[in-house]
Amino acid sequence: GKSGEDRKLFQETDFSGRIMVPFCPESRLSGVFHTDFMPAVWYQKRLPLKVPDNGSLLLHFGAVDYYCTVWMNGELVGEHRGGYSSFTLDITNFVKDGENNLVIRAEDDPRSGLQPRGKQSPNYFSKGCSYTRTTGIWQTVWIERVPQDYICSVQYYPNIAENSLTVEAQVNGEGILKAQASYKGRACGNAQAQSTGPVVAITIPLSEAHLWEPGHGRLYDLELFFGEDHVKSYFGMREICIKGEKMLINGKSVFQRLILDQGYYPDGIYTAPSDADLEKDIQLAMEAGFNGARLHQKIFEPRYLYHCDRLGYLVWGEHGSWGLDYSSPKALKI
Repeated sequence: GKSGEDRKLFQETDFSGRIMVPFCPESRLSGVFHTDFMPAVWYQKRLPLKVPDNGSLLLHFGAVDYYCTVWMNGELVGEHRGGYSSFTLDITNFVKDGENNLVIRAEDDPRSGLQPRGKQSPNYFSKGCSYTRTTGIWQTVWIERVPQDYICSVQYYPNIAENSLTVEAQVNGEGILKAQASYKGRACGNAQAQSTGPVVAITIPLSEAHLWEPGHGRLYDLELFFGEDHVKSYFGMREICIKGEKMLINGKSVFQRLILDQGYYPDGIYTAPSDADLEKDIQLAMEAGFNGARLHQKIFEPRYLYHCDRLGYLVWGEHGSWGLDYSSPKALKI
């Protein structure tokens, strides 16, 4: 039910149940396997932490379905709406040296019309192409310690004609952003720029040209430095455009043989049992002659997309939009 806040479950209360995160409580792999409707679910975890001398502690959530509220040591840290999008909360000012009490609540009402449920069934049983529901945490949760100045996020813009990559970074703090690109261990470009605000952009001329295309990932490695922060990443050199009824990749027409991937697993529901299972889905499709997939009514986890990038697998993504009553002003708010 939704009485947990009235009962102050976010304070020093020990929960009696056990769950294996990030599997949802409806799944067998969670150890709970409760498939009835759950208006709210509560999580608790004791965490040994140390208050950082400088910098911050960030609590990352891959995805929580649907409305998530987080407390640390009885204090409200923050909240998030959206069952498919990642979010981050800064917990630095809420932690103490020693044991900390993290409590998370997730509210979920897939029959309300006020939230997109995707292919989660509005009925007790699966029906048609609607299947077992996913409530609460269903993607990875982790804590990251970052220095005072750090990289928040990055976006890449390849330019094939110039054989260069533009990096646009969201940063916290001030300093010089440095980027070093390599291909199969060979250095092939670097650049740097001074940040003058929360966004800094640099363009890296590349000494080697290797194009990403279906069936061939050909990924470059990229290392980013900002103050004490060091991030390892990757990118692919490819451009996409549409001319008439043709989709061109790197200026060449590509016939898309796409499979419909619904992203469901018998034991994990929305969550793959392992990283190998994510990769296996792609390999099976490619072995059957497909060069990509339409990811149906679900935003897939970034780890899956990494394997798509690496293997040269095309994907079309879409939101899990079914179940939302677009005619309701309340639905637009949520």
